[in-house]
This record gives sequence, C-alpha cells and structure tokens, in this order.
Amino acid sequence: MDLNLRKAILSNISENDHKQLEATIVDAIQDGEEKMLPGLGVLFELIWEQSDDQDKQEMIKSLEQGVQQANTGS
Repeated sequence: MDLNLRKAILSNISENDHKQLEATIVDAIQDGEEKMLPGLGVLFELIWEQSDDQDKQEMIKSLEQGVQQANTGS
C-alpha cells in the first residue's frame, strides 16, 4: 500500500482558513494523541519552508528553550 501521508494531510487542510488551522494545531497539542504528531510535523514543515533565516533562528531558540523546560519538568 502506497500512502503518501504528507499529501493526505495537506489535502485535509487545503481549504482551511486561519481559525481552522489554529484550531487544528491547538486541538492536536491539547489532545496529546500520538496519531496527531505526523500532522503537526507537516504543518511545521510548511511553516519552516515559508520562514526567513531570522524566523528560523527564533523557532530554533524557542524549541531549545522548550526542550530544556521539558527536561527539567518546568
């Protein structure tokens, strides 16, 4: 079975507006379900590809801080 998960996820959100995209992200994070992780990965990929170098550095800094907080239990 040849399933292109990335294309399926993009197809599912292709008609979503700003509020729907935000709700998708918030719901996926709040639910904490493992099955949502690939979708969040595809969304992050889209964000990354649309970002300039400064935005990418800010995201990496935020990610680094989040990882540190997660590791310290804060």
